[in-house]
Amino acid sequence: MLTELIPLALVVALSPLSIIPAVLVLHTPRPRPAGLAFLAGWLIGLAALTVIFVELSGLVANPNKPPGWASWVRVVVGVALILFGIYRWLMRKRAAHTPGWMQSLGKLTPWRAGLAAIALTVANPKVLFMCVAAGLAIGTAGVGSTHLWIGVLAYVAVAGSTVAIPILAYTVSGDRLDEPLQKLKVWMEQQHATLVAVILIVIGLLVLYKGIHGL
Repeated sequence: MLTELIPLALVVALSPLSIIPAVLVLHTPRPRPAGLAFLAGWLIGLAALTVIFVELSGLVANPNKPPGWASWVRVVVGVALILFGIYRWLMRKRAAHTPGWMQSLGKLTPWRAGLAAIALTVANPKVLFMCVAAGLAIGTAGVGSTHLWIGVLAYVAVAGSTVAIPILAYTVSGDRLDEPLQKLKVWMEQQHATLVAVILIVIGLLVLYKGIHGL
């Protein structure tokens, strides 16, 4: 189960729409509380979405036996990732800028930063899609409740790691990270489309293979 969840979590973790907002929120008037609030909201959003689809999968599947349709879900997810990766590759030269709404993250209060993080997990199709896939993968794995929660925690930990690292590092080191974080943001804006395209295609192939193997 974990070998299937980690690739899905990496799609979320390596997405520029995960990392860049985490960097921008550290430029608010109160960067430490705003950053920690954003991190909390991000993790809550990821966990809530995943748990919802774990529970929904349990309504239509035997919890002790993986259903046959689970393999078809993996096939669909794998094909969708590959197609989206190809699309991102073809459109990579048009993605070297930060949307205006994202720039506004640098002006949020801590409370609004937390709410914005939760909203971003739902509004970002890539994050939502990966949480759906992860929830269905966990819920149809045919494991006990303890392993279900381990799966959710592992997925959320990996998916949220690239948001947690800069925020926690800034909480400890403060202004000394301003310049490195700014350079990271600029680099992500310039290169993220190519990186994400390659990652999506590779992970899509892995998920597709697992789905075909289970048929």
